[in-house]
Amino acid sequence: MNHFTVNVRHPISTIRPEIYSNFSEHLGRCIYNGIYVGENSPIPNVNGMRTDVVEALKKIKLAVLRWPGGCFADEYHWKDGIGDKALRKKMINTNWGGVTEDNSFGTHEFMELCRQIGCEPYINGNVGSGTVQEMSEWVEYLTFDGVSPMADLRAKNGHPEAWKVKYFGVGNESWGCGGNMTPEYYANEYRRYQTFIKNYPGNRIYRIACGPNVDDYNWTETMMKNAGWMMDGISLHYYTVPGDWVHKGSATVFDKEEYYKTLSKTMYMDELIEKHGAIIKKYTRNRHHVGLIVDEWGTWYDVEPGTNPGFLYQQNTMRDAIVAGLNLNIFNKHSDIVDMANIAQLINVLQSLILTDGADMILTPTYHVFDLYQVHQGAELVESFIQSKQIGTEEFKLPELQMSASVNGANELNLTIVNTDADEAKELCGTIEGIAFSSFSAEILTDKIDAHNTFDAPETVKTAEFKNIAINGEKVTLTVPPCSVLRVTLK
Repeated sequence: MNHFTVNVRHPISTIRPEIYSNFSEHLGRCIYNGIYVGENSPIPNVNGMRTDVVEALKKIKLAVLRWPGGCFADEYHWKDGIGDKALRKKMINTNWGGVTEDNSFGTHEFMELCRQIGCEPYINGNVGSGTVQEMSEWVEYLTFDGVSPMADLRAKNGHPEAWKVKYFGVGNESWGCGGNMTPEYYANEYRRYQTFIKNYPGNRIYRIACGPNVDDYNWTETMMKNAGWMMDGISLHYYTVPGDWVHKGSATVFDKEEYYKTLSKTMYMDELIEKHGAIIKKYTRNRHHVGLIVDEWGTWYDVEPGTNPGFLYQQNTMRDAIVAGLNLNIFNKHSDIVDMANIAQLINVLQSLILTDGADMILTPTYHVFDLYQVHQGAELVESFIQSKQIGTEEFKLPELQMSASVNGANELNLTIVNTDADEAKELCGTIEGIAFSSFSAEILTDKIDAHNTFDAPETVKTAEFKNIAINGEKVTLTVPPCSVLRVTLK
C-alpha cells in the first residue's frame, strides 16, 4: 500500500488564483469562431462573445486571460484593432496559417470578454516590430482616466472610463519569433520599454519580462542581473512534446510507451521551476519579489488530420488530463515563486479547455481537471508527502502517484491526487497531522488513456462522484483508479 502524509499545521505559501489561467492568441480558431462570433451571429452571444464559452469559463473561475499572443503579439499593432470595424486595417497572420486578420477582435472586445468572464486581463505588448511610443500609448489608452490624446481616443471609440489592467508583458519569446534577440540585447530593450509603461492613478501594472525558452538558464541569469529590479515577473515557456518538433506524435493514437514518455517529459517542469527559481531568488534575496510566469505550457502534438497545419488544432484525451493534473500540482508546490501559469490555449488550439464546431461546444478532459482543481485558488499550500514507486519505460519514468494539498478559508483540506498508472488502481493510506476530519466529498476524472470527447459523444470523459474513501480520525484510506485525477475535500 502507498502512503501519504499531510501536515495542516505547516502552511507554506498561498496558491495564487493566477496559477489557474489561460492564453488566447490570434491563432486558428481560438479567437474567431472560438471566443468571438460577432454580434449578428445566430450562435447565442453577448456583444459577440459566445455565451456557452463565457459560462464555462466562469464556472472554473478563470483567473487571468493572456492576449493577443504569442508570436502574434510581436506583429500586432493595437491601433489597427480599435474604432469602426468596417474601417479597421486588415493584415496577414504570418505566424499562423497566412490567413487574413481583419482586426474585428481588438482591445475593446478583449476587455469586454474579460469583463464577462470576470477575469484579469494580461496584455502582451509588441517589442519585436513595435515601438516604445506604441506600447506606452496602449497603456495610456487602457488605463488613464483623465484628459489626454489616448484617453480622448478611447472615449471617442465608446469607452469613456479607463479599464484596470494588472498584467502587461514586454514582448514575447524575444529569443525567437519575437525578434531573435540575445539576452543582453533584450535586457536593454526591456529596461527601455518598461520605463514608459506608466502606473496611472488607480492602476498599478505588474510588469512581465520575456524569460527563457525551456532550460536556457543563461537567459534568466542575464535578465535578472541586468534588469531584475525593474520587473515584477519573468516568463517561462515549456511545451510537452512526446516526439520531436517535426513529428510530434498523434493526439489520439498512441501506445502506453508514448503515454509514459509524454508524462515523464511533462515532469521536467518541476526541474525547470526549481532551477530558474533559484536564479531569480539569488538576485531578489532581501529585495522585492519577482515571480515566475509560466505563461505557455501544455501538450503539443501533430495537428488533427485534414486541418490547417498553421491552426494547431488537436484533440484532447485522458493523457492530457493527466498532464494538466501533474503540472498544476507542480505549480501548487512552487507557489512561493510561480505567480501565474497560462495553459496554451483556451479554445481549439493545442491543449484546449474547450473545442467548438459551429454552434456546438464540448469540454475537454483538461477542462474538467481545471474544474476539479479550482478549490486550490487562494488557498494555503500545506506540507504533504506521498510515497510512490516509479513507472514508465526504461528511459522515461515518473512517479505512479503525485499530489498537492491546501487548506482554504473554510478550514477545508483539499487534496488533488494523480494516478499515472495506465492499468492499475493504487491503494493509498494517509495521515492528516494537525486536525481530525469527519466528512468528505470527492470527484474523479478517469477513463482509458486515449479516451476523449467528440461532438458526437461530448460526455464520454467527465467527472463523477467518488466514494471509495474511509476516514478514521487522522487516518484516510482510499483506492485511486488507474489513469485518474482525483479531488478530495476533507471537512
